[in-house]
Amino acid sequence: MDWWWCWDTTSPYASWASSELNDSDLESRFRSGDVRALARAISMVERRDPSVRVLEESLRAQRRAPGVVGFTGAPGTGKSTLVDGVVALLRKKSSSVAVLATDPNSPFTGGAILGDRIRMQRHALDPKVFIRSMGARGHLGGLSLATREAIRLLGAFGFDEVILETVGVGQSELEVAAVAGTTVVVLTPNLGDGVQMIKAGILEIADIFVVNKADLDGHVRVMTELRSMLSLAPRGQIWKPPILATIAAKQEGIEELWAAVLAHRDHLESSGRARELAEQRLKDETGEVAAEIARNRVRRALDEEPALAERLLDEGTPYNTAEEILDRGRQI
Repeated sequence: MDWWWCWDTTSPYASWASSELNDSDLESRFRSGDVRALARAISMVERRDPSVRVLEESLRAQRRAPGVVGFTGAPGTGKSTLVDGVVALLRKKSSSVAVLATDPNSPFTGGAILGDRIRMQRHALDPKVFIRSMGARGHLGGLSLATREAIRLLGAFGFDEVILETVGVGQSELEVAAVAGTTVVVLTPNLGDGVQMIKAGILEIADIFVVNKADLDGHVRVMTELRSMLSLAPRGQIWKPPILATIAAKQEGIEELWAAVLAHRDHLESSGRARELAEQRLKDETGEVAAEIARNRVRRALDEEPALAERLLDEGTPYNTAEEILDRGRQI
């Protein structure tokens, strides 16, 4: 089997794939290009299995940074159709592409509750396309800490491009800009008045604006409103986000969209911003990892030491108890 359509890790299909692959030969199978090994590794990352660190370290020499583009916007704007069109275009250009589609979480299993939804079916048999549905796991913006690690694994596996498609739930979508090199904000003519765009904060995070479903009445008005809002941006802004019209269902405007993505990448490289952003992302991720380690340490201590939990109830404040537990690690 030379292809793999990857559902959420809570689905029976993912369990079937994992059962066929032993951890002992994970690295060798990964290096040989077995896409099941890639799916297994990402599953380990999602469940925060510490043994995946060994795999990541062993792959450091072959790790390369893929291009990362994030698509965000309100539900119903046609993000999935737009991403499907971009994937088709990239395959015509002989680029391999992975899609990480972030879905809402089940509050019980932590898995992506829409993970079994079949998307972009025409690419399912393409060995150069990998599509994964991942759960948000409660992190701001629907992008879990696992997404960053998954991107590194995809780069080590050899994918040229990684596309992030977020769930589209308003304010929390801002986190996509912290992960993607280029953030594409998708709008449609039927979203309502332009004030909603300001409330969502998308003027600050967008590198490219796309008004999809441009065959509907009102798309010119939306583009005009966007231009008016962007004219109020602080002077001296080097990159001015382009505003593009697309009809994703008809594959119209996809070429122009990808040209804008490449232009933004060139701008980041030539201005030195690419390196600055890469450094900031690693700092942010380090902070998130440290917070996760600290949170797990505190929870474990409270579970294992009933006296701590009792004192916590007596004092009525978590600060002293949390500091005491974290100070233990500092003294070791």
